[in-house]
Amino acid sequence: MGAQLKTSTDANTLILTISNPELRNALGPEIYAAGIEALNASEANPDIRSVIITGEGEHFCAGGNLNRLLANRQQAPEVQSQSIEGLHNLIECIRTYPKPVIAAVEGAAAGAGFSLALACDLLVAARNSIFVMAYSTIGLSPDGGGSWQLTQKLPANLALEWMLTAERQSAQRLYELGLINRIADAGDALQAARILALALNQRAPNAMRSIKELAQLAQTNTLHEQLDLERVNFVKNLHHANAKEGIEAFLAKRPPLYQD
Repeated sequence: MGAQLKTSTDANTLILTISNPELRNALGPEIYAAGIEALNASEANPDIRSVIITGEGEHFCAGGNLNRLLANRQQAPEVQSQSIEGLHNLIECIRTYPKPVIAAVEGAAAGAGFSLALACDLLVAARNSIFVMAYSTIGLSPDGGGSWQLTQKLPANLALEWMLTAERQSAQRLYELGLINRIADAGDALQAARILALALNQRAPNAMRSIKELAQLAQTNTLHEQLDLERVNFVKNLHHANAKEGIEAFLAKRPPLYQD
């Protein structure tokens, strides 16, 4: 069986599992299309409040299928261009998805697999997992937004070094640099991501949407633009039913029951 994206639910969390274990969950066009379809379908589903992306078996994702890349060299350049466009559409879908998206990483996250993990809002990784911008090892340059993510989240010279040298980076180093939110024991990354998702699912969905939007636009907004956006979102959320429930529950010292 070729590469596929398996979908399942855990309470209010959609779990997307990259399944291509024979090739360490290498990506392909079918994964990109299935990911976009699953995210689009779940966006309007009030029962889904968060998403976890993970890999089947021992690894998160080894990036692109090298045999497919070799075959694409025999085709017109537009063939590979269309394939990368599919990956990039998935990355943008994750970034604009209004609910929290968590990567749960075991084993290797290499090349586009590393880019995919970085595109998620939060990253949970096993203590023994390895991250590598592997492109330069095979004479290629990054895709999947990896160059953008690293230069946004790291000092520019460090991001450049990782891309130029393709050196393997440990989960511990990424955690110390702030790229990983939580580290789990080997084999426990998905469970740790589920626990994090559960905590997020218990908060007001409209507030989660606003916070994700604010965090993303803060990277490019001026202070004045960000202040305006904060005001608009705060007022909108105050007049949402969830604010009444949240404030009353806090004052009554009881758990809130938020609705979408």
